[in-house]
Amino acid sequence: MTKIASFELYQFQIDLTVPLPVAKQRIDHRIGIIVNVTLDDNQQYFAEISPLAGIDIEGLPLTGFSHETLAQVSTELIQLQSQLIGQEITELALAAERSLLPSVQFGLSVLAAKCLQQFPVRVITQANIPLLYQGLSTTVIDQKLADLSHIHSVKIKVAQTDMDSEIAFVHQVLARKPSLTLRLDANRGFTLNQAVDFLACLPKKQIEYVEEPCQQPSDNLKMYQQLGIKYALDEFLLTADLDFDKLLQQQPGIGAFILKPMLLGSLSKMQEIVSLADHQGVRCILSSSLESDVGIADLALISQALTPDNPPGLDTLSAFSQRLLDENGQLKLNKLKLIKG
Repeated sequence: MTKIASFELYQFQIDLTVPLPVAKQRIDHRIGIIVNVTLDDNQQYFAEISPLAGIDIEGLPLTGFSHETLAQVSTELIQLQSQLIGQEITELALAAERSLLPSVQFGLSVLAAKCLQQFPVRVITQANIPLLYQGLSTTVIDQKLADLSHIHSVKIKVAQTDMDSEIAFVHQVLARKPSLTLRLDANRGFTLNQAVDFLACLPKKQIEYVEEPCQQPSDNLKMYQQLGIKYALDEFLLTADLDFDKLLQQQPGIGAFILKPMLLGSLSKMQEIVSLADHQGVRCILSSSLESDVGIADLALISQALTPDNPPGLDTLSAFSQRLLDENGQLKLNKLKLIKG
C-alpha cells in the first residue's frame, strides 16, 4: 500500500475586489489552509481546509457559520503532520472521521479520496447558479444573467437592507430576464410577518424556495402554510447532532437542503445526507463557503458526483483578487505561506 511521504501545510490570504456577504455581514478577504500531500510514489495531492470564520469588514467576529477557528484547525493539522507521515493513505480517511472539526473532516476526506483515486478527475460541464445581491454593478449583473444558457435560476440575497429597495431589486432582475425562477436567500433575516409581506410583493410562481427565511426556524413552516412557498435550510443544518431523517419526515415544505461541505463534515456525511434527502424527494444543492479556487474546483467535482441534477451555488470566485491554481491546475506555491510545526 502506498504511504504518505510528506504532509505540508500552507496558509493563504486573498483580498477580495468587492466585499462578499456572509449573512448580513461582509468580508473583504479570505484566509484558509491548503494541505499538500506527497506519496512515496511521488504523486502529489492537495485540498483546502477553510472554516468560514474570522472577522468582518467592521472587525466583528463572523457568526452563524463555522464554530471552529482557523487557529484550532491549524493546531490539529500540525499535530496530525507528524502522526501521518509514513502511514498508509487510509489513515487520512480515519483522521478525517476522528476529527471533531467539520472543515478538517471535509478537507481530509477529500484528500483521502484523491489519494485513493476515488475522486472525479475532471469537471464535466455543469451549470452554476449565479449569485446576485445589492451592491453589484449593473454591468456585473448583466454579465451574470447573460451567462445563463443551460439554467434559468438565480440566487438573490435578501433581508440584507430595507424591504422596499430589495423588492425593487428583485423586480429589476426579473425585468432583465422575465423567465427566471428565483432562489431567495434571507439568512434568517425576516420575522414571520416580514417574510409574508416581502414575498407577497413578488411573483409567487417564480419563487423556487426561500433559503432560511425566518429568524425563528419554527416560523418557516408557518410561512409555507400561509403562502405555499417552500423554504430551504442552510444554517439550520449546522445544528449539533441534527437528525436529518427525523427532520425530513416531520417538516413539510422543505424545498431543498443547501449543503456547505466545509461546514458540515466529511464526504461520507455528505453522501448520507444526500441519500436521506433523495428518499424524501428533497433536493440537495452544494454551496460554497467562499473557498478559494482550490476548494471551488473540488466542490464542482463533488457536485458532479453527488448532486448531478442540481446545479451548485459556487458563484463567488469573481470577487477573489487572485487564484491559487495555475492554468494546469497546479498549486502556485509562491502565493502560499508554509506553516511550520
